[in-house]
Amino acid sequence: MACTSDLPTNLPPPLSPLSAHRRDSPLAHPYRPVPDPLPPKRKAPAAESSSSSSAPREKPSKLAKEHNISAREEREIKEAFALFAEPLDGEKDGVIPTKDVRRAMIALGIPPSKAELREFLEILDPDEEGHAAYEPFVAICALQLHAKGPADASAVSAEVDEAFRLFTGGADGAPLTLAHLKRVAMTLKQDVDEQLLKDMILEANGGAGVARGVSRREFEDVMRRAGAWK
Repeated sequence: MACTSDLPTNLPPPLSPLSAHRRDSPLAHPYRPVPDPLPPKRKAPAAESSSSSSAPREKPSKLAKEHNISAREEREIKEAFALFAEPLDGEKDGVIPTKDVRRAMIALGIPPSKAELREFLEILDPDEEGHAAYEPFVAICALQLHAKGPADASAVSAEVDEAFRLFTGGADGAPLTLAHLKRVAMTLKQDVDEQLLKDMILEANGGAGVARGVSRREFEDVMRRAGAWK
């Protein structure tokens, strides 16, 4: 048996229990090269902004930009135009009879005075054909929207009366009914569920019943909440 003094003195130090049990320790595998450091963790993708998850905003058309109105304002103008529009070859959106121009503008809350109406009709129908196309109609409505100022109480009341008659077909004192709303939806070529129309009536009249309809005062309250009148 060799003496202790005969043992080589250049042996590596014994492994500690900790290093022997660590698989990634180079001392556990003296012949394996030291591994490179782990690559940096990949950053988690940034959370999508709330705007990307929300419904896309309405973008104004070229026509709306030309007249400095919003996409919502043009949509409302188009809906008012559609209430009275009639088909005509060559006009994608149809035409509106000149006799209905004032009523359509009242529906938008921008009624013209008699002098303004005469001027608008000269612009809309210079050849006196009895109708106006969509784009010129947008132009005069945009003018009225830009010129619109705070109206007095009597003017607002007259506008409400006229708008209510548009919905009810001109029946004085009659409430706005489910049949009236269906007619308006059909005129606008909107496929609206009947239950939704009933819910609108119930919301307007405080749950008094679909058959009771909506009074003129309740109609005004709803339109004021919607921002049609201040």
